[in-house]
Amino acid sequence: MNASKNINDQALLQLLGERLAQLRLAKNLTQGQLAEQAGLGLRTVQRLELGASATQLSGFLRVCRVLGLVERLDLLIPEAVASPMAQLKQAGRKRRRASGNTAAPSLTGPWTWGEGA
Repeated sequence: MNASKNINDQALLQLLGERLAQLRLAKNLTQGQLAEQAGLGLRTVQRLELGASATQLSGFLRVCRVLGLVERLDLLIPEAVASPMAQLKQAGRKRRRASGNTAAPSLTGPWTWGEGA
C-alpha cells in the first residue's frame, strides 16, 4: 500500500504505523525499548503502530527521532521556497503574515498606449 492523495486519514495513519513498526523491528527494538528511549509510554508506541488517531504528534516525533527518521521529515513537508521575484521584493526580510486574497485592480476605462495621458 502506497501513500497517495486518495488515501483517507485512517488508512494513512495505519500505513505510517505499519512503517514505524517495520523500522522498529529492523533496528531490533521491542516496543518497550522504543518507548523507553523515546521517553513515551508503551501504550503510546502501541497506538502509534496501530495508527490510532488519538496519538499526539509529539509522540510520533519522539519515535521518529529514536528510529533516525527526523532528517526525512523534510521529504514529508518540504520547505516553501519563494519565487525569485518574491525574494527580490522581500529584499532579505522575513515574511510575517499572509496577505489574504487580493482582488485584481479594477479598470476604470479602456486601455490605451498612454497617448494623450
